[in-house]
Amino acid sequence: MIRRQTRRLQAVYAVSDVVTTIFALLAAYLIRFESIWPAPKGHQPISDYLTLLPVLVFVWPVVFYFHRLYQLRRDRSTIDESLAIVVAVSLSGLMLAGLLSFWRAFSFNRPLFLMFLALDVILVGLARFGIRKYLEEMWSHGIGLRRVLIAGAGELGKQLADKLLDHPASGMKPVGFADDDLGKRSFKYRDLPVLGTTKELRDVLERNQIDTVFLALPVSAYKTMLRILKDVGNEMVDLRVVPDLFQYVTFKAGVEDFDGLPVINLSQVPLDGWNSLVKRSMDIILSAGGLVALAILYPAIALAIWLEDHGPIFYTQERMGLDGRVFKIIKFRSMKVDAEEETGATWATEEDPRRTAVGGFLRKTSLDELPQLINVFRGDMSLVGPRPERPEFVKEFKEKFPQYMLRHRVRAGITGWAQIHGWRGNTSLSKRIEYDLYYIENWSLELDLKILWMTLRTGFWHRNAY
Repeated sequence: MIRRQTRRLQAVYAVSDVVTTIFALLAAYLIRFESIWPAPKGHQPISDYLTLLPVLVFVWPVVFYFHRLYQLRRDRSTIDESLAIVVAVSLSGLMLAGLLSFWRAFSFNRPLFLMFLALDVILVGLARFGIRKYLEEMWSHGIGLRRVLIAGAGELGKQLADKLLDHPASGMKPVGFADDDLGKRSFKYRDLPVLGTTKELRDVLERNQIDTVFLALPVSAYKTMLRILKDVGNEMVDLRVVPDLFQYVTFKAGVEDFDGLPVINLSQVPLDGWNSLVKRSMDIILSAGGLVALAILYPAIALAIWLEDHGPIFYTQERMGLDGRVFKIIKFRSMKVDAEEETGATWATEEDPRRTAVGGFLRKTSLDELPQLINVFRGDMSLVGPRPERPEFVKEFKEKFPQYMLRHRVRAGITGWAQIHGWRGNTSLSKRIEYDLYYIENWSLELDLKILWMTLRTGFWHRNAY
């Protein structure tokens, strides 16, 4: 039932997106050709643009789907959704422009095209906002809510109750618990009482008009769970199981189908399949553009490095990246030649005597990192991701921090979620891991663009860059 309700809502959003997109195109046409706006190249018939409707009906929902705009995430903020709409509409527009460059049936008026994309972002966003507010208003008045019983009043049951109560937009209302602990007869958690034991579940369901039962029992209550499934399996309620595996989950868990056998993946990351292709495409395009745009800086930096001590311009060093593979990171040399000959692998310090004068400036401004765009273009790194460490340090850190190696589930990056929040250089490693894992678990194209924007906005200068 929940899945059916979710699919209905997804269909409503998809239809809304298509209808508003078509309306945006027609509105842009009317403004461009049916208003006082002059058309030096003449009036285009509306039939030209009506031929694009099948393309809009197909391309827009597909692109929106891959940008997760049909995943009904209750924690998605209006800003995040708006940014996702901007990116999805822009990409859809690029695909449409690419199609029209090959299919030369007519020439798409450029002002009309830009106006169409701008109107589409606005109208799609307003329509989605209206749908969400309408549903929330209905649910706030108790209309269409699904009444939920939570079997298990332990920590897992409380966590589930918190999520349901804190996200009323889910359309589900918890009414209480079922628990066999007699000491919890008078128990209440956030005004949710224990309505009976698991053995009385059928009566509890009937008395309280329950639509959905969540089994939130500990692993040790396996037999109780089987009995509930047997007793309630034939009742007209939805049954959902919340596995008591949170202490083992490193990333978002997902259910996979293995030849009909459901398998729970406890380390599922968003950066897979289509998402991986999108991120890699963005890396190639932006790194190539960056190498060209910044080419004017390279000779000046190279000359400054060479004039100081006539040493090598570039410095390569082994770092560990995706899946634990070692690669050679490329940087402008900021240390004296053979700086680690006596000290070995060690962290740079604020007044590090191994730095050259030019190198101190390069490190403070992060200009020494620019050649890593080559690493990004080659596929060793990404523009955004956890910063790569040297294999010597990785060997040490993974013993101290059990989750450290999870950073290598994605490509290392030039900048990252931890870096824009100040966790770079010789700072708290545990904090860096925390921020890196948050990035991996919550990856989206919008998050990458946000990190790149914050990196550019705050500049490359950082107090911990030495």
